[in-house]
Amino acid sequence: MQIYRPEIKGTRHMASSGHYLASAAAFAILEAGGNAIDAGVAAGLCLGVLQSDLVSVGGVAPIILYLAEEREVVTISGLGWWPKAASAEYFRREHNGKIPNGLKRTVIPAAPDAWVTALERYGTMSFGDVAAAAIRYSGEGFAMYPLMSQIIAGHIDVYRQFPATAELFLPNGKPPVVGELFFQRELAETLRYMVAEERAHGRAGRAAGLKAARDAFYKGDIAKTITDYHAQHGGWLTMADMAVFRVGIEPPVKTRFGDVEVYACGPWCQGPALLQVLNVVGGMNVTNMQHNGTDYIHGLTEAVKLVMADRDAYLGDPRFVDVPMAALLSADYADRRRAQIRMDRAYPEMPAAIAASALGLAADRAMPARPEPTPKSPGADLDTSFCCVVDRHGNVFSATPSDASYHGGVIPGVGMTISPRGNQSWTDPDHPSCLAPGKRPRLTPNPAIAIRNGNEFMPFGTPGGDVQTQAMLQVFLNVFAWGMEPQAAIEQPRFASYSFPSSFEPHDYYPGLLKLEGRIDKATGRALGERGHKVEWWPDWVWLAGCVCAIHSDAKKGIMTGGADPRRPAYAVGW
Repeated sequence: MQIYRPEIKGTRHMASSGHYLASAAAFAILEAGGNAIDAGVAAGLCLGVLQSDLVSVGGVAPIILYLAEEREVVTISGLGWWPKAASAEYFRREHNGKIPNGLKRTVIPAAPDAWVTALERYGTMSFGDVAAAAIRYSGEGFAMYPLMSQIIAGHIDVYRQFPATAELFLPNGKPPVVGELFFQRELAETLRYMVAEERAHGRAGRAAGLKAARDAFYKGDIAKTITDYHAQHGGWLTMADMAVFRVGIEPPVKTRFGDVEVYACGPWCQGPALLQVLNVVGGMNVTNMQHNGTDYIHGLTEAVKLVMADRDAYLGDPRFVDVPMAALLSADYADRRRAQIRMDRAYPEMPAAIAASALGLAADRAMPARPEPTPKSPGADLDTSFCCVVDRHGNVFSATPSDASYHGGVIPGVGMTISPRGNQSWTDPDHPSCLAPGKRPRLTPNPAIAIRNGNEFMPFGTPGGDVQTQAMLQVFLNVFAWGMEPQAAIEQPRFASYSFPSSFEPHDYYPGLLKLEGRIDKATGRALGERGHKVEWWPDWVWLAGCVCAIHSDAKKGIMTGGADPRRPAYAVGW
């Protein structure tokens, strides 16, 4: 099978991420003796610099880990909750139920706590060690590349609404020129301050130093700069909100696909939807179909539509809503949903959600209102990146840091956007992700880990908003159903449905829309149209189809194989 990037193979350790310099930083940590968690945090921090158009150091960072010594999978939620003053009623009254761009969609920034918590509990190095590359890239600059320049150019009007954002991302009033150095000096100073606080308290031990770095962000000068800005410009975030925040250490959700166990983060993100689709597809004998042929694309797309209908109806912060997770991941659920797929006809819109009574819930549970169809074509309102690492001990790290610069303003004095992830909440009181003080939005980023027979491991994930689950599904099947190596699996042409409400405000909805990459056979596209899909074509290798990174580690053979998506500046590196 022809591939356009070489297969990266190694025997000791491997990193793959959405930007080649982040992968290089992770590899340097591994070479210096750090473990997968140290290296993964280094990569994640770098992505907040190198892809700061799509990822914020002050954003979200859901993490899933496999701990080799304990033989255990754990997750770190890496997602903030709404401030105490937040109000869905306010948005219904003042903005007709919409959540407009700006400070009031800010939730408590979770990524710094997620990174420090990962280091504290499972790493071996200091924050200063793992933040060194991010500080260097932000303070000394890095070469601007085409996709970042394109993203910034596409959001000029939004950037100009916030003076500090425009100053950073529009030097000389224009998007950065490809090939020129791009600097983020305020961000470098913020990270240096955290490192300085760690060193000042580090004599009391590594844990005390890490706590000091975290406190600098959540209780010290950084928190005060952020919350003072909110107080002055109508935001809701306060010092009290910041001081009480902690990420959760939570068990994963999981399912089986043949002899592979697949682990994801819980229903506060869309991770369970990936597992639900795998359960539905697992009974469809997909390898008897032509790969990326009409039946294959149709069957997977219809399964996605059914599961996304249930995502919309049931997934949300389990601390606030009763999520019937066991029922949604059950064989009975998969059988019911699979039986509703017609191989000769596409659902013209998002199907109805599965009945609450079928999930063991009260039959009269209110369902969220379905939005009106959106007349325009889907835009590029996507963000996120991904990084994964496997180390010499067998530890596995998988994380999906996110939060785009164009969803909220850069805070002067700290050099970053503070998590505008409230744009993935609703104001409909019947929606399971209706916002409330202390409640987490339903997050699109959803890192995963697949484990086969206890000796093969594959961390995988991608950016792409609602395309994430679909791209991850296709790459997973390419590896574990079709037997492809990760690089070949990632390079296959992709498709994605938009026939359900977007996770992003204003939750656009495109009934029946199916996007196909240009390398898919045109006759297949025509046949899908005849079955009722509203087919639109993407260009070849389009970045909107995601940027999957993965590492397949075969402990029995002692070989690791990394893959990284050529649709964006992603690379794998290992030895």
